[in-house]
Amino acid sequence: MKKETTVRYVLIAIFLGAIIGLLCHYLASTAEQAKEISSYFNLLTAIFLRLIKMIIAPLIFSTIVVGIVSMGNSSSIGKITFKAMGWFISASIISLGLGMLFANVFHPGVGLNLTPDHATNALPSSINTDGFSLNGFITHLFPRSFAEAMANNEILQILIFSIFFGKALSFINHQYTSVIFKMVEELSHIMFKITEYVMKFAPVAAFSAIASAITVQGVGVFVNYATFLGSFFLALAVLLVILFSVAYIFLRTDTFKLAKLIREPVMLAFVTTSSESAYPKTMDALNKFGVPKQVTSFVLPLGYSFNLDGSMMYAAFAILFIAQAYNIDLSITQQILILLTLMITSKGIAGVSKASIVVVAATLSLFKLPEAGLLLILAIDQFLDMGRTATNVVGNSIATAVIARTTPMEELKPETNMEDVQQMVNTSQQSA
Repeated sequence: MKKETTVRYVLIAIFLGAIIGLLCHYLASTAEQAKEISSYFNLLTAIFLRLIKMIIAPLIFSTIVVGIVSMGNSSSIGKITFKAMGWFISASIISLGLGMLFANVFHPGVGLNLTPDHATNALPSSINTDGFSLNGFITHLFPRSFAEAMANNEILQILIFSIFFGKALSFINHQYTSVIFKMVEELSHIMFKITEYVMKFAPVAAFSAIASAITVQGVGVFVNYATFLGSFFLALAVLLVILFSVAYIFLRTDTFKLAKLIREPVMLAFVTTSSESAYPKTMDALNKFGVPKQVTSFVLPLGYSFNLDGSMMYAAFAILFIAQAYNIDLSITQQILILLTLMITSKGIAGVSKASIVVVAATLSLFKLPEAGLLLILAIDQFLDMGRTATNVVGNSIATAVIARTTPMEELKPETNMEDVQQMVNTSQQSA
């Protein structure tokens, strides 16, 4: 499907999913029946996400290795990493600061007047903060086994192994004509073709994801949490304006071209609440924008672990909401301390189930705030997750594009066309 056609089909699927979801919600006689109906819709979304997970590991490995080998033995990897981490830290501070600012301005939790007596309920078993620490995260960065990292789709572990593999391959003489390099490059081409096939299923996944959420929740949830949802999505909108404004400084009018190209992956991330579902299309959009594959294949997976702007804003916003709900007055000093803590704990998001909620739960426990306050948010977490996941994709797309634009092309070895290389080799052999 052409890009415009795919976007149109996804929009139609979202609209139909909302209508069908509302019908199912009102026709279901009990909440249990609504959940059962929702489970059938979830089946389609689960299949799509499994297909995406099938692609991610080999796609990341092959593109990173090809990109690093294409860079040769230059120092550009270190420079790009330094720029990326500088951007990620700055974006983290802005995201967390905005989350706290909007929570303090709109006070979404004020008026609930909960007491510690309301905090006796335990958190769901799926939210497990055991072992959630900076030490554990740093150790988790390094794979015990490449096969294990591939099997579990551990993006950072795959990234680190791929860097070692790519650098080692780049030191081998005549790397561009080596059989291993040809195989890895062909693998990347194959994975992009498979991605093209899988993405044809995207409208169906969008339909099922929206229908499932609304079948269970209905529209009443928007009324009950109007202040929370409204202030949170307004904060996300302001964050997006800031990100695109900064992008305009570096990209100028090309910023609008980038925004148009990433519509499809952002929409996929929004409806499926999965950044992974958007990864292949985000990479494709950035390549079409003109970002060298060497930069895309390195910065994008790094950003998926260190540059989660929407998730960090959600964490700051949720913590202050819970404190307000229990009438706990946090001083500016305490809020700044929470912000600094989230700057560290949020880097442990990668590879953790229900990542954003786990980060919030761990921080609540650290500051002796009622962890059961999370139960207030879980009812609408599906919709919050849509917003924060889509924002994560936008943030990583802008970061990758800006880093590419600020990296002189002479620091990157031109990408090598294998047909040209083979022709050069044949010419050399004939001359000999």
